[in-house]
Amino acid sequence: MNRIFTTPASHLRHFRRTLTHHHSAAVAASGEPNSLSILWHYQILDPNSDIVNLWNHIFLITCLISLFIDPLYFYLPYVGGQVCTSTDNQASVLITYFRTFSDLFYVLHMLMKFRMAFVAPSSRVFGRGELVMDPHEIAMKYLKSDFIIDLTATLPLPQIVIWYVIPATKTNGTGQADNTLALIVLIQYVPRLFVIFPLNQRIIKTTGFIAKTAWAGAAYNLLLYMLASHVLGASWYLASIGRQHSCWHQGCKDEYTSVPPCNLKFLDCESPEMGGIERQYWLNSTSVLSRCDASNDDSDFKFGMFADAFTSEVASSIFIEKYIYCLWWGLRNLSSYGQNLTTSTYLGETTFCIVLCIGGLILFARLIGDMQTYLQSMTVRLEEWRIKRRDTEEWMRHRQLPPDLQERVRRFDQYKWLATRGVHEESILRSLPVDLRREIQRHLCLNLVRRVPFFAQMDDQLLDAICERLVSSLSTEGSYIVREDDPVNVMLFIIRGQLESSTTNGGRSGFFNSITLRPGDFCGEELLTWALVPNSSNLPSSTRTVKTLTEVEAFTLKAEDLKFVALQFKRLQSKKLQHAFRYYSHQWRTWGACFVQAAWRRFKKKKLAKELALQESFYYMSNYSSDQDGDSDNGSADNSSVDTPSSARHLGATILASKFAANTKRGAGAQKVQIADPASSSLKMPKLFKPDEPDFFEDV
Repeated sequence: MNRIFTTPASHLRHFRRTLTHHHSAAVAASGEPNSLSILWHYQILDPNSDIVNLWNHIFLITCLISLFIDPLYFYLPYVGGQVCTSTDNQASVLITYFRTFSDLFYVLHMLMKFRMAFVAPSSRVFGRGELVMDPHEIAMKYLKSDFIIDLTATLPLPQIVIWYVIPATKTNGTGQADNTLALIVLIQYVPRLFVIFPLNQRIIKTTGFIAKTAWAGAAYNLLLYMLASHVLGASWYLASIGRQHSCWHQGCKDEYTSVPPCNLKFLDCESPEMGGIERQYWLNSTSVLSRCDASNDDSDFKFGMFADAFTSEVASSIFIEKYIYCLWWGLRNLSSYGQNLTTSTYLGETTFCIVLCIGGLILFARLIGDMQTYLQSMTVRLEEWRIKRRDTEEWMRHRQLPPDLQERVRRFDQYKWLATRGVHEESILRSLPVDLRREIQRHLCLNLVRRVPFFAQMDDQLLDAICERLVSSLSTEGSYIVREDDPVNVMLFIIRGQLESSTTNGGRSGFFNSITLRPGDFCGEELLTWALVPNSSNLPSSTRTVKTLTEVEAFTLKAEDLKFVALQFKRLQSKKLQHAFRYYSHQWRTWGACFVQAAWRRFKKKKLAKELALQESFYYMSNYSSDQDGDSDNGSADNSSVDTPSSARHLGATILASKFAANTKRGAGAQKVQIADPASSSLKMPKLFKPDEPDFFEDV
């Protein structure tokens, strides 16, 4: 018979397991979440998944609320009249409602644990381990481990005590003589603490923290301390009511045989005998009123530390007033370890004070330690920077640096602190995987690199290679990035600030060129030319001096990294990059401007020399023509005596005039250059060599 029922059960478990695995694989292939497609009855939850992590946070808050609700039951009894106690039924209904609602979360948590996968112990040798997804194994492990604790924490013990146990004792005629019975609610605190502490550790193990910020962590620890004060104050109030009722009960038992006799029902404000003649007659003749008066020092019944509840009329106050007073009482004595308490010889009272002293010492030390840890984490970077700055000051005084250098060092430290707040970005990025580091660098640098017009012509693959190798750089005002003729080891891409880039063309007199670099510009393009040359070893020399005009934030690309990027340039063989480099390079711009200026000056000199030569040739031609006219007039007078043809004379004069004009033009041109040279010496442009053109087409 057993075999008949066992076989279908095993088949059913196998069917469920197969259905879960196949359905999970199908959902994973389709890209849809499991929680929306698999029935909850067959779904197995990953303990490290987002939904479980969210539930753990919600359940942690619910546990704290339930720990706050339970002690509120202790405030239900109060002194309702002369020598009688009563129960606040309105508050009892409201507290029971919230307590029952919080218990539902414990039930849901138990149901989730039946479907919560766990890591197999044998698979923890390496990595995170392998999850056990079999529902039967999960259920058996849970039943053998945490099921009893969770079930005990879920039971509605306060509701049972308040609504069933206490009314049953009242019907038996004991009234509220045993109000301390409600203290069994504290017994359920033990399993609930066993639930909340492992839950707290599980959240830390999964996410690494309970609170994301230091202030939230400090507030969380303060909340736990306030919760302990709340429990202590509520327990003190209930113990005070119980002590008062014990005095009345003892006095009533002593007068049980007297006339009029004392009835225990007289101590219940809700009993039918409350307004009777017998109770009124007993009140007029009893000594319980004076004996159980906490303000009576001559009484043989000592209230000890519970006297404040009656001398301050806390026991007869409204709910909110006695709650605030008891919370203050618990917070004051928990912080002072109960040093201000005056106790009697009552065993329960002294035991309460001992527990209060030890618990207060432990909780207060834990609070101070956690608060200090969380608050110090907010200022740890500031403290490190302050110590580093103090060491820097001592070092500068020891080395006797000039005041201007000391001021520059201080200004750089201050600027670096304001920009980074002491966070070392390079170390953080180096600790991440390559793919994640590449994505972060792309997010941080891609838009900034694209602002550089030269890089705007490149594709995403090349930009990713550049972004992956960029390093942030900070410079204060007045700092020299590079000086003329110094080796160039980085290429700088400006993000914020302004720089001055100037050159004297190797220190030649009469030449100075200066430009202002702004966000989106770059400098150190000599390094790009060097990187494109095969088998280049020595770093190139800078043709310009670059100095910061304001505080500058930039990205730098080192020589070896730029060498790799330059190799990528060659493979692209893009004519557009060559034109972009020439157009946006300030070195090429300077050379082009100087070339145009020199060509324009040469053109102006040639034009001026030509105009002067023409003017002088016209001058000599006019003088020669006047001389020829005078000779022709004299010859006409002697025409009869000289027998020479007129055509021959005119031809010889023309040849002579042309030769003279040519010689005169050459001499005038040479004379003009010699005259113009001294006047234009101040305007003469020294020869500026054309910069090396990057080779964008050479094969790697």
